[in-house]
Amino acid sequence: YTQMVQGKINEIRGWAAMEPGVKVEPWSYTPRPLGDNDVEIKIEYSGICGSDMHTIKNEWMRTAYPTIVRHEILGKVITKGEKVTHLEEGDIVGVGAQVYSCLQDDCNACSRDLDPHCPSCVATYNSKYADGHTSHGGYAEAIRVDANYAFKIPAGLDPVYAAPLMCAGVTVFAPMLRKGVKKGDRVGIVGIGGLGHLAIQYAHALGAEVVAFSHSPNKREECMKLGATTFVNVSNKEEVDAVRHSLNFLFITSDSKSSQYNDYITWMTFEGQLALLSLPMGQMAFSPIEFVLSEVAITGSMIGGMNVLKKTLEFSAKHNILPIIERFPMDKINEALEHVSCGKARYRAVLENTPSDI
Repeated sequence: YTQMVQGKINEIRGWAAMEPGVKVEPWSYTPRPLGDNDVEIKIEYSGICGSDMHTIKNEWMRTAYPTIVRHEILGKVITKGEKVTHLEEGDIVGVGAQVYSCLQDDCNACSRDLDPHCPSCVATYNSKYADGHTSHGGYAEAIRVDANYAFKIPAGLDPVYAAPLMCAGVTVFAPMLRKGVKKGDRVGIVGIGGLGHLAIQYAHALGAEVVAFSHSPNKREECMKLGATTFVNVSNKEEVDAVRHSLNFLFITSDSKSSQYNDYITWMTFEGQLALLSLPMGQMAFSPIEFVLSEVAITGSMIGGMNVLKKTLEFSAKHNILPIIERFPMDKINEALEHVSCGKARYRAVLENTPSDI
C-alpha cells in the first residue's frame, strides 16, 4: 500500500466494546494509511446487525477487544486514493461486511463472485489486514476501505434506508440470485425479523409465491403487505400441514432449534432447497432417511460479494425494496444495542451521526 494521499481524519473516534457484553464506550484509533486504491468515508448512518451482537458478546469466541463493530455503513467519500476512478469525493456510498479481497482471476473464490470466501478477505471489523492492522467498523465518525467495497448508492434510494441493505439486504438476496429463484417458485421465509421482512420483499419482486412462517400471528397483516401470498402461524398445526411438501425454497433467517430442521424438510417439495442465513449456537441433528426420501438439499449462504452487492442495490432501487427501520442518534448507541439485544427492534435499528455524537 503506497501512501500517496493524506487522509483527512487521522484519529478516528468511535464507540468500542472493551469486554464481552452489550455495552460500548468512546474510544479512538489510528487508521491504516490511505492506499492508492482506498477511500476515506465520513459516516452518516450505521445499521445494527445480529453479527454485531454476537461479536461484542464474544459468542463466536473470536473477538479481539477493543473492537468497533458495524458493517451496514452509509456515508460520504471525503478522500480517495490516486488510482480510484469510479468514485469521487462527495459521492454517497455504502459499505457492507467486507472491506478487502484479492479480486484476482485465479482466485477460486473471487473468480466465482464468492469474494467473501477469499483467503485474503478482510471483514469490516474484528479482522486483520495483511500488514497487521485491525479493521474497525461503523460505530464511528469515519472508515477507510478498499474502493471496490464502497458502493455508490443508486439515485432514488434514501441513504438511511440503504444502510441495512448493505448486510441484511444482500444476505437474503444473494442466495435467491445464486439459486435462481424465479416466477412461479414457492418460497418460504422462516423468521419475520430484520432479515425475513426483506426476504419477503425480494422473493415477491422476483415473481415467487411467498409463504411467511412466524410464531407471531400479529405479523400476518404486515407480511401480506410486504408481499407474502400466505402466512403460516407455526404454532397452528392446521396451517403448517396445509403447506407441507409444497416449497421449492426455504430461507431460514432466524435462530431455529436443532429439532426444527427435520420438520422443515417436510415442508419441501422433491429437490427443494433449504438455505441457512443465520448462525445459531450449537449443532444440527438430522436423520439421513429424511434426505433420501425427500431428495431435499440443505445449504448455507454468507453475505454476497462485490458484484452481488451491486445487483442488490440496483434491484432494491428498481423495485423500491426498503427495510422497516427505527432511528437512533449515535450517542444513544447503548440504548439501541439493548433494544436490539432484547429482540424489540422492528425491524432494523439505524444509528445517525451528528457532529457532537462522538
